[in-house]
Amino acid sequence: MDPVVVPGVLDSLSAIGRYVLGAASAAGLDKRSAYRLRLAVDEIATNAVIHGYQEAGLEGTLTVRAEMDEGALTIILEDTAARFDPRQVPVPETLDLPLDERPIGGLGVYLTLQGVDDFRYERVDDRNRNIFVMRRPRTPDVDRSG
Repeated sequence: MDPVVVPGVLDSLSAIGRYVLGAASAAGLDKRSAYRLRLAVDEIATNAVIHGYQEAGLEGTLTVRAEMDEGALTIILEDTAARFDPRQVPVPETLDLPLDERPIGGLGVYLTLQGVDDFRYERVDDRNRNIFVMRRPRTPDVDRSG
């Protein structure tokens, strides 16, 4: 799939979501896996827009691209905001509390990292590169021996 480049604004999140769901469908992911992937990408993209661009008084873009091989679908999300490695966000200490007693915030990044099969972060050429990997379902081998 061709990459998509969108402005770093909240209105762009729906286009990113459609792209991710289209890639998930093309990869044959089940609905649950596709939803988890879209949710993970949406969380990191939202953080980039709000914290990386809006709160910092910056403008920028988000680039999303999908790579697929027989084993996995990989979504790569890049932004030009300040360095932010989601893996460095501490695990919320209130996970054992009832929902109505937990403070707001801090759970999205944790759920992102838990919701995908693999997550990696790189800083490349002044860009944050967030890499989300979902394993593709195995297809049965077809006997072609005749």
